[in-house]
Amino acid sequence: MTALLESGSVRLEADDSVLKVEGQVGFDAATALAETGRDWLAEQPAGSRVTFDLSGVADVSSAAFSVLLEWARAARTAGLELQAVRLSPALRRLADLAGLERLLPVESAAA
Repeated sequence: MTALLESGSVRLEADDSVLKVEGQVGFDAATALAETGRDWLAEQPAGSRVTFDLSGVADVSSAAFSVLLEWARAARTAGLELQAVRLSPALRRLADLAGLERLLPVESAAA
């Protein structure tokens, strides 16, 4: 994994086709996360498959979902296929409540 961003209590890493976030994603870090991830996505070859891994996000955070949706939009713009989204249990509960599994390829808890 290559560290792309460390800001306060959050870290963004990339490895091959995976963007991985760990820590607490608050609105203070959301802009930097969104921009850094968007830049990384723009560098990937068109047609590539990518995965967003937020399984290491500590808290329920609407800021994390804002970043996730921005990355999904950036992936589409870059001609990338969003293969999977991995969420922490807390984020998964919020995604279920919000119905985000209809918009994103959220992996099941067993995956």
